[in-house]
Amino acid sequence: MASKRRLVREKVLQVLYAHEISRDPVEPIMDYVGAELKKDPLTFEFARKLVAKVLETEDELDAIIRKRVANWEFSRLALIDRVILRMCICELLYFEDIPPKVSINEAIEIARRYSTEKSDKFVNGVLDSVLDDLKTNGRLHKSGRGLVETPSRRSSA
Repeated sequence: MASKRRLVREKVLQVLYAHEISRDPVEPIMDYVGAELKKDPLTFEFARKLVAKVLETEDELDAIIRKRVANWEFSRLALIDRVILRMCICELLYFEDIPPKVSINEAIEIARRYSTEKSDKFVNGVLDSVLDDLKTNGRLHKSGRGLVETPSRRSSA
């Protein structure tokens, strides 16, 4: 399942990056880049929702990123890193069923694969800081199995 979600996130990154560069409508980009995801309707729907939510909340996401990179000029951040950060912060805020650790680990791996040599460390640092801030401010709302931070027992059923 993790590899399927990784593929989805990579496709979402490609869609958002292409949209950012071209400013073409996102739907045709999604149809083209995400074509192979359509074989699994649930997978395609997750990708579509993530793309839509990132675009819908882009100003909010960028404000959160700007707060964490105050010493850098926002426009000078690598575009691919900005897109990865937007995707992950969006998941942290709006996808209650995805554990924060999963979102952050995926973002780090995608940065390692698609961005610069030091991007994985940069993305990790920013996202750890964002996660701490969201927890402190009560903005992290996760629910579902394995997401609530309480002691749990594993059954061998």
